[in-house]
Amino acid sequence: MARALRGARPVDWLRREAGAVGQAVAAAWRGPGRERDLAVQSLKAAGAGLLAWAVAGVWLGDPMALMAPWVAVVLVQATVYSSVRQAGQQFGAICLGSLVASGAQAVTDDTTGALALSLPVLMLLGNWSRFGQQGVYAATTAVFVLAAGTPVSAAAVGHRIGQAALGAVIGVAVNAFVLPPIHLRDVRENLAALAREAGEVLHTVAGDLRETEWDAQTAAGWTGESARLQRRVEALASARSWSRESLRLTSGPLRVLYPAPPPPPPEEEDQRWTRVTGNITELTRTLSVAADENRTPATPEGPVLRLYARLLKLIGDSCHAEAGRLLGQERVAGRPPDEKDAGDTAEETEETMDELHRRLQQGLREHAGLGAEQTSVLGSLLLQAENLWAEVVPEPLDR
Repeated sequence: MARALRGARPVDWLRREAGAVGQAVAAAWRGPGRERDLAVQSLKAAGAGLLAWAVAGVWLGDPMALMAPWVAVVLVQATVYSSVRQAGQQFGAICLGSLVASGAQAVTDDTTGALALSLPVLMLLGNWSRFGQQGVYAATTAVFVLAAGTPVSAAAVGHRIGQAALGAVIGVAVNAFVLPPIHLRDVRENLAALAREAGEVLHTVAGDLRETEWDAQTAAGWTGESARLQRRVEALASARSWSRESLRLTSGPLRVLYPAPPPPPPEEEDQRWTRVTGNITELTRTLSVAADENRTPATPEGPVLRLYARLLKLIGDSCHAEAGRLLGQERVAGRPPDEKDAGDTAEETEETMDELHRRLQQGLREHAGLGAEQTSVLGSLLLQAENLWAEVVPEPLDR
């Protein structure tokens, strides 16, 4: 029985992996997206390698046409700029590897001795920051050069370097002129995901606050959810960086041949939703402190807490609406609308928000007579909710 259970785990893992692959293939088939971009990039790399082999091995008749397709495949990168930059780095590393390997072979006149002499030196030189991530190709080039067993000569070294240059030119050209990668969609998708997940966190907090009992463990869950939002902010920053880089060297004639996708939202949107994330983090931290039995602040109770939960629910709804706007949809896919949402207009939501805000302000005044601890917590929570609402829907609440 135990053996059967142990055997089931690899099967389950394979089933999950097969399902993930199937979903990726289906997503690439359905329409534009990260999966299709990856498929296009992979096919372009394969095409660049085949083209380099056809030129070097078939057309030029080179019996050792290895360098050209190898370099061409590697240099079809996620952006044209990174292809050009890495082409220079890799070409420099290959030249270094060819020269050092050939010199070591001339000194030792033995393949093993030449490898022992050149590899330590090349691995150390490959750490030079100017090579970036391409420094390792100096050592791998030396292995290819020495394993080929060709005699050492200036012509042989020049031949290898020429093959590398041919592959670099083909790889960069294919990446630049055949569907050049322009990553503008990722920014919009990450922004929409950040807005959607911010709404989900607020809905979770609102739902838990409406419960009769919640404790430090519940608050710890909110803190974990807000930490997930921080990771989404980092992913958004990375997507914005890729977006900027993908537009370098793709302007002018290339953009005429292949019009770019619609531009991403302005960077002010990134800053706005970063502030929203910070406010949610502060809100959950305040609730965590209030829920800690060893801390002085006390949580507000009763009707005022339910009013606050309704306020967070409305702000979460607005976050979801913003996510839909960013994606150009009325609603976020996968979020079923309820009847109340369908009937609410923006004006009704504003009126509800104003009413909740007035009632919470009244509750704050009432709590002032119960003690400073509860008043400070409620005041802090109300301020954070106001900050959130001002960012999500930049229209001030009635005071």
